[in-house]
Amino acid sequence: MVVEEIKRWITGRNLNPGEKLPKEAELQEMFGVSRGTMREALKALEVQGLIRLSTGPAGGATIERVTLDRTFQFLQNYLFFQDITIGDIYALRRMLEPEMAALAVPHLSDADLEALERSIEISNPSQDNTHPAAMQRVEDLHFHDILAEACPNPFLRFQCRLINRMLETMVVSSLHATQDEHQRLGEAAWRAHRKILAAVRKADADQVRKLMLAHIVENQRHLDLLQAGLRSRLVLDSELRLGAGLPTAADTSLLLRRQAKS
Repeated sequence: MVVEEIKRWITGRNLNPGEKLPKEAELQEMFGVSRGTMREALKALEVQGLIRLSTGPAGGATIERVTLDRTFQFLQNYLFFQDITIGDIYALRRMLEPEMAALAVPHLSDADLEALERSIEISNPSQDNTHPAAMQRVEDLHFHDILAEACPNPFLRFQCRLINRMLETMVVSSLHATQDEHQRLGEAAWRAHRKILAAVRKADADQVRKLMLAHIVENQRHLDLLQAGLRSRLVLDSELRLGAGLPTAADTSLLLRRQAKS
């Protein structure tokens, strides 16, 4: 009940991320509850990602914007107990990603184009590439994240990024897949990404939409062969990235090392 009352209090005052709640003692008095009850309520809000608790003279509860990673964790843990297949994921991906990519075209900056180029370079499946095969496959998804971040539709952007994170956890879990399997998947994605980037540079949104759909369909064919090795899993708090930014090569490398050890 206290958690719900605090949420109503935040909503009623139109508070924004970064703003602080009153001190714990003030909240106790406001809601007429004990210190222990208030601490449990604040901890529950922190677990939900709505506030951040800090200690010290300037500490207390600060309102937070719920991160993509925290939202993904809740969704992935829910879906863990559902019978979700690659076909289910890609049925949605075929509908969303082509439109997302087309909408992103006029909003991509020079920095975004450079990031897309770097992503293609990192995921290049040539023998000269020293990045692990699984890391290259995660970088394939990063290419899509860059496009999603430029999409002006926030709900479409959100959906596409959640799908990419779901696929990422599956790919990282498939470290046992053979080099040849990763190679075939990587070569197909690398060729498709180069074509998509070329169309992006020409500002041809219709062509980007067509190329992305063809890429998603082809990608599913390759992943169907890895179906036995791709599995959903629960997401650990230790795997959540700080903030809601795009994954970096360092993020991915750390995650892969953790998975390999486990």
